[in-house]
Amino acid sequence: MAGDFRRAHGAGGEAGAGEGEAEGQDIGARLRELRKMYGLSQRELAKRAGVTNGTISLIEQNRISPSIGSLKKVLGGFPISIADFLTLDLKPRAKVFYAAKELREIAGGDVSFRLVGRDTRGRAIQMMHERYKPGADTGEEMLSHAGEECGIVISGVLQLTVGGEVRRLVPGDAYYFDSRLPHRFHNPGTVDCVIVSACTPPSF
Repeated sequence: MAGDFRRAHGAGGEAGAGEGEAEGQDIGARLRELRKMYGLSQRELAKRAGVTNGTISLIEQNRISPSIGSLKKVLGGFPISIADFLTLDLKPRAKVFYAAKELREIAGGDVSFRLVGRDTRGRAIQMMHERYKPGADTGEEMLSHAGEECGIVISGVLQLTVGGEVRRLVPGDAYYFDSRLPHRFHNPGTVDCVIVSACTPPSF
């Protein structure tokens, strides 16, 4: 079948001599799942990829086993690499969506850190909703840890110290720095300061 597919659809050199085939996986089911995730019909995907509708249909039915080159051409209709297509879990098993009440409070008091997710084990990034009451800060002692962090001020005023620099940030302003630099967060305003932040690797 794969040889017939190359002869029928690869006359232009899609699959060169010696090129392997995508074996050992249910390519058809994965392609169908991916296409539906992006809300595409077979016709729309075929147009994007520059192949015939029949090609997409036959692959999804596993009636042909495409060469790696041919599969790469079909996947050109998506923003995904062939490696990710073959390895990515297309049906996430971990929790994806979180209601506001599901964010986990890890601080409390004058400074509130609400974490997205119950914990950060196995995660490469930590994201939080931060709130600082007027006059609140992260303490006299400067913070320092491995990683990088960034954030956007949503409301209020934030006075951020990073290394030897001090800056007052207002809504819409943002920051991004190497977390190994000594840093401190302070709200010098008269209303709560709210920030949405991210840190990698997770520090909590």
